[in-house]
Amino acid sequence: MKQLLTITLVLMSLFVYSQNEKIDKLTFELAYHKQDSIKVDLALKLIEELYKVEDYKKALLYVNQTTKLSQDLNYVRGLAESSYYRALIYAKRNDYFNAIDNYNKSRKYFTQIKDTLGVAKVSNSIGLIEIKRGNYSLGLKNSLAAITIFEERNLRDELSTAYNNLAEAYFKTGQLDKSLDFNYKALEVRTQINDKRGIIQSNKNIAELFSMRKEHRKAIEYFEKVLNLINPETDKDLRGEILPKLGIEYLEFKEFDKASELLVEGLKYNRKQDNQEGILKALNAIANLNLQKRKVKLAELQLNEAYAIAKKIDNKKALLENYKLHIALDSTRGYFQNAFFWQNKYYDLKSLIEQEDEDILNVRNQVKEIDDISLFDAVDKDTSNPSNKNVKRTWYSNSYIFYGLIAALIIVLALLFYSLNKTKGIKDELLKQEDFLRQEKAKNETISEQIQHLEEVNQVKDKLFSIVSHDLKDSISSIKAFLDLLKEDSISKEEFRDLIPELSENADNASSLLFNLLNWSKSQMQNLEPKPELFNIQDVFHTKMALVEQKVEDKRIVLIDESQRDFVYADRSMIEIVIQNLITNAVKFSRTGDVITVSNQDAKGKSLICVEDTGVGISPENIEKLFNVNKNFTTVGTKNEKGTGLGLTIAKDLVELNKGRIWVESTPNVGSKFFIELPKAAPQA
Repeated sequence: MKQLLTITLVLMSLFVYSQNEKIDKLTFELAYHKQDSIKVDLALKLIEELYKVEDYKKALLYVNQTTKLSQDLNYVRGLAESSYYRALIYAKRNDYFNAIDNYNKSRKYFTQIKDTLGVAKVSNSIGLIEIKRGNYSLGLKNSLAAITIFEERNLRDELSTAYNNLAEAYFKTGQLDKSLDFNYKALEVRTQINDKRGIIQSNKNIAELFSMRKEHRKAIEYFEKVLNLINPETDKDLRGEILPKLGIEYLEFKEFDKASELLVEGLKYNRKQDNQEGILKALNAIANLNLQKRKVKLAELQLNEAYAIAKKIDNKKALLENYKLHIALDSTRGYFQNAFFWQNKYYDLKSLIEQEDEDILNVRNQVKEIDDISLFDAVDKDTSNPSNKNVKRTWYSNSYIFYGLIAALIIVLALLFYSLNKTKGIKDELLKQEDFLRQEKAKNETISEQIQHLEEVNQVKDKLFSIVSHDLKDSISSIKAFLDLLKEDSISKEEFRDLIPELSENADNASSLLFNLLNWSKSQMQNLEPKPELFNIQDVFHTKMALVEQKVEDKRIVLIDESQRDFVYADRSMIEIVIQNLITNAVKFSRTGDVITVSNQDAKGKSLICVEDTGVGISPENIEKLFNVNKNFTTVGTKNEKGTGLGLTIAKDLVELNKGRIWVESTPNVGSKFFIELPKAAPQA
């Protein structure tokens, strides 16, 4: 690659050197030549070389001097050629007004000396400018006039430009068959002259035309040719444009794997290049693919992003496609009201686009009249001055016209009245459909809520059975086994005394499980109604800390009480359950020597309660699961203490019933802080 780059730079240097040498030689010859037509011809060669190296400023300087000398010598060819180069330079600067003016002067001079090639050359250049400006009729007329001369003389470079101009003009006016013919002709000529960029462009144009004609296999063939011709490193924009288009073609044949590969690669390319048009096309197509594969959530995200881009860059065709896909998405999900909304937007935009297409159709009808035109017809005809302009007639000078207009007016009024009635009927029907869709949506929402409630009740049942059949059964079975051993005299009293701590722990576990199960099942069945009152939160701390003194002592945990006398307005029994759960959890997940701190403070008129520990902490991915009953999340303590996974779920339900909120901040191996925020007074009426 490095060697290739070096060779390229050397060749470019040689080319520039040879160009500069040629320019220097011509400049030298010109300086010492007498003022005659040969000097004009030398100047024109110098201008041509300067134009090739894009030194337009210097070229224009010589053009002006050459024009003046040609005028002095009355040398018409010099005037024709200098005007032509002046027009070329103005065209490069996008100064189309001056470019057209000088092209017309040049064509007039070429016509004067009957130089058909010169006229053809100018006509083709005018055609290129007019097509760029959207004047397709005038552009076609000029390019068609030039082609015969280029074909007769086999001027391939000129034919390449002319064929491409005509292909573009016919495409812009919707004449796809003619556009395809001229693209094929341009491709053939460009292959002969080895114009690599031109070959790529022609193949791309042909592929897009086949796609528009629904000939998708042919479109795939030519799009793949383009991909094989371009350099992935230097033609990233073009590759980003082609990949989504090729993916869309494969999607037509339900070849999802191939389409997905191309569309995803195309989206990456376009995101890298920040090509909004390419991103938009790729997103619409990938959303279509995901819709067909029933991945509606993913399709929704992609359609929403594509919608925002289409609105931002005002791409009406892509926006129309986006509306169509939104209708399919919401219909699939049963969101009929949303589908109706997108359908209205779709038809509004479609009407706007059809109006624009109608304007193009008017141009197309004008273009169809220009099928066979001679070279000098293109010069002589002035479409802006109709031949009958000196025939002046008024509409009222003919009685037949007058009465015909009255009759036409009556017919138009009748049609208008009929249309208004019909529109009213359509509107009434649409309102009925909208009402029906609204009712259906309400029914679907009710059914969805019922299904969700049944699923939640079923989860409650499964959770209860799981805990009762496993954790609670284990604790009670263990207690019974100890008692049976004692009853059957299988162990001595001394041995039983040694087992008492384990027996006590199993009883505690069973008691804690029952405590949490009863409270949680009541909250899930929605039987809990808070009975708020003002009470001192410090009293609750002291009561609940006393319950864990033995466990704190066993684990040699430091329990710090930073609580202060302060009142909260809540259901005391519910808050006691919450505080007990938090303190028990802090003990459970603290190691020997760890510190637990309980505290409360005023925070913007509310009571902020905190239970903090320096225990094992919680990982970020597990924090999300803590308060979610559906996640069924539980872990064993630092001494293998078991739990139901319900404590924090209950705490969340009870805190929210009391108009409060609960959250956690934690770092693994550093510790956790559980916060509760509760009101300090009854809400004002």
